[in-house]
Amino acid sequence: QVQLGESGGGWVQPGGSLRLTCAASGRTLSSYTIGWFRQAPGKDREFVAFSRWDAGTTRYADSVKGRFTISRDNAKNTVYLQMNSLKPEDTAVYYCAAGLLLSSNSGHYRHWGQGTQVTVSS
Repeated sequence: QVQLGESGGGWVQPGGSLRLTCAASGRTLSSYTIGWFRQAPGKDREFVAFSRWDAGTTRYADSVKGRFTISRDNAKNTVYLQMNSLKPEDTAVYYCAAGLLLSSNSGHYRHWGQGTQVTVSS
């Protein structure tokens, strides 16, 4: 069983940056695809990015492409989401999740963290 925990959220002004961290315990992340998702108030959870277990394949939602970067350090059992040029519409609770498929579908992820709030406003 994998336990995931996100950190690094907070408040930032438009144009600013944050780095989210997803730390795992209980089992190594090295065999999992790790996805980042987000959910804004009143909206469905949406895909942000994923990284294959070896970081050989990454994929991003169009809305964050060129601004967000997913990376991972399997030796530290940690995955990161670097978020630059943040916009108010990026405000949401961000979740990391672990699964066995390369997928942007949240239903394909078995293990989830508790989420971290990101607020972008002036």
